[in-house]
Amino acid sequence: MDPELIARVLATLVGVMAVAVCLGYGLWRFLARALSAAWAAFRTHPPGGTDPRITPYAGPEPARPAYWAGQMWLDARFAGQAAALTVWFLLTRHWLGEVVRRRLLRGRGGWSGARSDNGFGRLLLRLLAPGTALAALLSALLASVLLAGVALFFAVELGLVALAALTATLAGRVAERLWKLALGIRMKCPYPGCYRPFPLAVHLCPACGAAHRELWPGAFGALRHVCRCGKALPNTLMTGRRGLAARCPHCDRGLPPAVGTTRVVHLPLIGGTSAGKTMLLAAMLDGLRSWSHESRLTVEYASPDDLREANALGQQLNRTGWTLKTQGGQPRALMLLVGHGRRRRLLYLYDPMGESLRDADTTRGQGYLAHADGVLLVTDVLAAPVVRRALHAGDTERAEAARPADLGPVETYAGFTGELQGLGGRRGRLPVATVVTKRDALDRLDSLPRPTEPVEAWLTGIGLDELVRALGHDFAAARYWVVSARAATGAGALDTERRRAAEPVLWLLSRTGLRVGRLVRDREERPDARTGPDPQTPQAPHREERSNTP
Repeated sequence: MDPELIARVLATLVGVMAVAVCLGYGLWRFLARALSAAWAAFRTHPPGGTDPRITPYAGPEPARPAYWAGQMWLDARFAGQAAALTVWFLLTRHWLGEVVRRRLLRGRGGWSGARSDNGFGRLLLRLLAPGTALAALLSALLASVLLAGVALFFAVELGLVALAALTATLAGRVAERLWKLALGIRMKCPYPGCYRPFPLAVHLCPACGAAHRELWPGAFGALRHVCRCGKALPNTLMTGRRGLAARCPHCDRGLPPAVGTTRVVHLPLIGGTSAGKTMLLAAMLDGLRSWSHESRLTVEYASPDDLREANALGQQLNRTGWTLKTQGGQPRALMLLVGHGRRRRLLYLYDPMGESLRDADTTRGQGYLAHADGVLLVTDVLAAPVVRRALHAGDTERAEAARPADLGPVETYAGFTGELQGLGGRRGRLPVATVVTKRDALDRLDSLPRPTEPVEAWLTGIGLDELVRALGHDFAAARYWVVSARAATGAGALDTERRRAAEPVLWLLSRTGLRVGRLVRDREERPDARTGPDPQTPQAPHREERSNTP
């Protein structure tokens, strides 16, 4: 017989056998085992237990990175490795090593491993070994090609999942920023020594108290973050982040819940020592509450600390009739939530020491001035040299009893106005509410005309025209009031004077878009309104607002 023909016949038989075994069994066996191994790579084993494939996150943020941001790709790699290793194991260890070499070539059954009883059977099994080996190679090759296609398709799906998560993350961030931009929300610390702006507060986990500095859509989650303790936390304002306790990321002091959800309005009270700033602040607080009783205005303290501070101020006034001199360095903002209709403002009221605004060096240290949305200029005209020179002997004693400020209003204004421009760079866009204090003392002086509307004309008449001109030139809008803080605070306070004391704040708030300007106009238009507590004073005409802007 022709050996070449025999070889061709045997080769054909081996090839036919290999193809038959590959397509009939081997290929599907490889695919099934490889896909099962790949699927197992996506499961935690045992369920709920510790998975050695998961690397614990050891970064500063006390949250677990989102699955799509890291572990998904690790699991995909583990799945690919598991499938490849399974194919290699089946080919080398099971088919070639166990079935072909240890069984068929030794005359044993390929599946049972039992030795054949006769020589012909053993010879036939040995003749099946090459076909089986070739079938294993073909099965492994075809399975690898198909698995590569599956892997490519799966990689595209993972890419789409990551793209969708990134899109949701970007959309969440953009939506929140646009929402804050539309409402004019800019977060700034209210505490002395800080006053710094920040894009995102530190939020505390309600379960374990861990501080999350990146609680917004990102690598730790598109819609929520999972704290290390397992608590799921909302990471946007729209999903409930506003309900979490927040802290300043710079000084680590607590922030009111309204920070980040409500537009902040910064209003410093500027005046010399003993000008009556703290008394006026107390009168303004009482006046805002009085307005809330007879209008749609809502007023509440932003935190328990603010409520305690206001109560302590009120108790001091009720006990002595005076407020204590402002102490310390930079002031902490007294925070109020003021609303009208559906709009709200988080009002920061700063009451600094008069000495802190006396010269350029100390004024530069008042970082809150850089964020001012308006200025409450507290003016004690009894401290002005031109007014003191106009007083007669008896009036001089009455003026001294009113505890005039250490500096006149012109000198006080000149001491801080230049630095205000340097800190904020936008003085020309700010409104200024000028409040002449100690109306009760001014009404008892015979040497001066009684304060009347318009107040700026009265100020000009008593020699403070320089101040009026400077305010009209330096600020976008200027408006004037005269108030008796003593008549607006303590026992027996007059509601009309309380509300008048709050009008400068309401006017400044109206300049930020809060619709409370009508409250000021309504008070002026009432037939029983008076410019002071003296019932003999005639009704004031409409107050003129001076503005540098068209």
